Amino acid sequence: MKALRIIHTAYGFTVFTILFLVLFPVLLFPIFFPSQFKWVGIINRWWAKGTFTLALIPYQVVCKANLDSKQQYIFCPNHFSYLDIPTMGLNPINTVFVGKNDMEKIPLFGYMYKKLHITVNRASLKSRVNTLLASMKAIDEGKSLVIYPEGGMITKNPPTMVAFKDGAFRAAIEKQIPIVPVTIPNNWIILPDESTLRLRGGKIKVIFHPPIETKGMTLDDIDSLKETVYAIIDQELKNNLK
Repeated sequence: MKALRIIHTAYGFTVFTILFLVLFPVLLFPIFFPSQFKWVGIINRWWAKGTFTLALIPYQVVCKANLDSKQQYIFCPNHFSYLDIPTMGLNPINTVFVGKNDMEKIPLFGYMYKKLHITVNRASLKSRVNTLLASMKAIDEGKSLVIYPEGGMITKNPPTMVAFKDGAFRAAIEKQIPIVPVTIPNNWIILPDESTLRLRGGKIKVIFHPPIETKGMTLDDIDSLKETVYAIIDQELKNNLK
C-alpha cells in the first residue's frame, strides 16, 4: 500500500507538471494581454480537471446557489492541503489567486504565478499592505479573487480552522462585492500536510456556498462578516465528518 501511494503521488505530480508545460504557451496570452484575464480562470479549469481526471482522483463540485459569471466575488476557502490550490481551479467563476510569494521561486511556474496572480510575503507588513492594495486594484479591473482567509496552511489540527485574517473581508466591504464561503472538506485526508507528501484514496469535493452580500456594510462589520463566513465553512466541515 505504501509503495502504491508513492507511485500514485509521483504520477499525479508528473501529470500536473506535464499539463502545466502543455498549457504554458496558452497562459502567455493573458500575460501579454492583461485585459484577457478571464482566460486565467478558463485555463485553470482545464488544468484542474485534466490533472484530477488523468491522475485518477475523483472530484465533485457542489454549488449551493447559482453564481453569476457577470458578478465579481471574493472566494474564501479553508486551506489544509496543497491540493486546495488546484481544487480551486475547478471554480466555475474565472478568478485570480492571492497567495504566498514562495511559489515565485519555482522555475517557469513562478513566472506565470507572479504575472497572473497576486503574491504576498506574509512575514512582511509592507508586503501585506501592498497585497491588499493590489487586490483592490484587481477588483477595480473587474477580477474576482480567491483568498485563503486563514493566511495559509496554518492549523495543526485539521479540519479545525485557525482564526481568519481581515484582508479578504476588508477588500469585499470596501469594494462592496459579495464573499463566497467555500468548503474543501476532504483534501486534508487525501493529501495531508506532512513532511512526506503522499496521496491517499478519496474524492476531492469543493462546496461553494451562497454569496454573502456586503452592500451597505462598513469596516465596522469586518468581525461579524468573518464570524459568519467562518461558521458556514466550519459547519460544513463538521457535516462532512459524520
